[in-house]
Amino acid sequence: MEHSQLVSDAELLTQSLGQFSDAVAEPTFIIISGLPGTGKSYFCNRLAERLPFLILESDALRKVLSPAPSYSSQESSRLFRAVHLLIERLLKKGVSLILDATNLSERYREHLYSIVDRLDIKLILVRVEAPPEVVYERLRARRENTESKSDADWEVYQRMKPSVQKIHRNYYAVDTSRDITPVLDKIVREVTR
Repeated sequence: MEHSQLVSDAELLTQSLGQFSDAVAEPTFIIISGLPGTGKSYFCNRLAERLPFLILESDALRKVLSPAPSYSSQESSRLFRAVHLLIERLLKKGVSLILDATNLSERYREHLYSIVDRLDIKLILVRVEAPPEVVYERLRARRENTESKSDADWEVYQRMKPSVQKIHRNYYAVDTSRDITPVLDKIVREVTR
């Protein structure tokens, strides 16, 4: 992808975000990681109720660049190159962010770590999980929900499950089939510390 296309994609994504929170002197970047149906978006929304962070939801951003997504590797590459540029620009402007994406591979997370390390900002990693039977029910219910931005189903969950890699930095783990408040409290404390 040439640079002008990348910049144009990042601009398009920025326009799709609408208004976002005021800049802060020391922004925080929260990376959410988890399989489809584990409750990533639910967790992000609950967190954003307590912290004035902008949520970058990969499923919604993908549909800005590809209104009828194919989920091909080229499409994903285009999306995440633009998302990485967007993240860097927003963090430089002092906008605190939550990235709501599967982020299953350490290789892909490394791109995000390098942005954080380069900008010297606070990073919080969260692995979201839920028991497979809960995920199955959620994904089944999602098919009937026209509000859902995700197209992932049980088949996608099962195909992606083997690609989950260990997170090599400190992270919070949260099971969304249980009370998520203790983890939300810890993250809010870490951000405001």
